[in-house]
Amino acid sequence: MGPRLGMILLATALPSAAVAADPLAKKAATCPATPVLPPELADWARAAESKTIYGFGEQRASDWPPLGAARTALTLHRAESLRYGVAPERAPDVHKFGGMMPIEVKTPGRLTVALDAGAWIDLVRDGARVKSVGHGHGPACSGIRKMVDFDVTPGRYVLQISSAPTQSIHAMALLR
Repeated sequence: MGPRLGMILLATALPSAAVAADPLAKKAATCPATPVLPPELADWARAAESKTIYGFGEQRASDWPPLGAARTALTLHRAESLRYGVAPERAPDVHKFGGMMPIEVKTPGRLTVALDAGAWIDLVRDGARVKSVGHGHGPACSGIRKMVDFDVTPGRYVLQISSAPTQSIHAMALLR
């Protein structure tokens, strides 16, 4: 076999090898059309309304759907136009997107914020970041890319999202 034929064979083998080596492509091929979710995340499968979240510190707690409601499509802002009330723990990528959303917590518990894409999540109360108590991914085939947990008490919080890859992200917050 000459070098040219070897190159042609290698080039035709690469696309299938790339798919076989890509765990996301393999997972997508084996996932059911409707995600199977644990009861506490069942509302992720129900899409709620779309909202544009704030980029300049405006805050109205009534704008976030009730905790535990269906996921919401959030329209974000370019990083260069954002003015966070408290600087995110990780410096935002200036080529990405983010915003802020007020959350009103009425009972103590563990607040879980779920996103369908990778982004940085901070929770702020009274001008200080709340320390997260857990990080992870959603269940396989759920469409949930990232989950972050915070222990919360009753009060008003601001969810800050930064370094999101696109101008739109799906999010859900639930209190357990």
